[in-house]
Amino acid sequence: MQSPSSFSEASRPFLTWQRILDWAQEHYRCRTFSKDERIPARPGLLYLVQRGAIRMVGTAQVSATASQLTSRRINRTPEEAFLGFVGAGQPFEIVAQSPFTLQSYAHVDQTAVLWMYWHDLDNWPHFRREVMDAFRYQHQRKLLWLSALGQRRTIDRLLGFLTLLIEEYGEPSMSETDPDVIRGYCLPFPLTHAQIGSAIGSTRVTVTRLMGKLRQRGLILTQGDNLICLPAESINRVS
Repeated sequence: MQSPSSFSEASRPFLTWQRILDWAQEHYRCRTFSKDERIPARPGLLYLVQRGAIRMVGTAQVSATASQLTSRRINRTPEEAFLGFVGAGQPFEIVAQSPFTLQSYAHVDQTAVLWMYWHDLDNWPHFRREVMDAFRYQHQRKLLWLSALGQRRTIDRLLGFLTLLIEEYGEPSMSETDPDVIRGYCLPFPLTHAQIGSAIGSTRVTVTRLMGKLRQRGLILTQGDNLICLPAESINRVS
């Protein structure tokens, strides 16, 4: 159930997109990555996902001074937090601000990414507007994300998080008994319980337990290789 966006490949003029792809190949600005391979992104560049999906993660180096706790300085090992996906046809950029670090990884195999400097968009004014519209849309989704993660109960944060992801990236899953009936909407790629836990401020064990509860209540479904789905009626209620 992918959200309508002016940046989607379906609405983008094919010739414009093809010109950008040709330009990227001519200037060696495109590369294909394997699953879980880190994208060597750096601040100041604009990145476009041509194919596949990018997983964004963040780390923060947290430390406490000796005067606050003990006579020694205490350092915590930074942990990666899952920050969301960037799907095919969408832009992203890396922001550097100490002590926070953002990184991107190919979430599925054969993920293709191209990159450019912002001033390169001067060649395609209409495409520049599409990029800015896409970033505004991403900002609006992040506000919804923060609202979902502000829920007090972990199970509510979990369901809200999954609902937002599937609203944006979900694909229809048809009923096995009636191929004309949509059973639900599923994420097109797997997401581990550890990654979910890092996103909602919980643990893998807790996520596994709560996912079981949501399945028992019929609020989520699983399909194929543990792809997470929402029943069609759930999507209809939140749309």
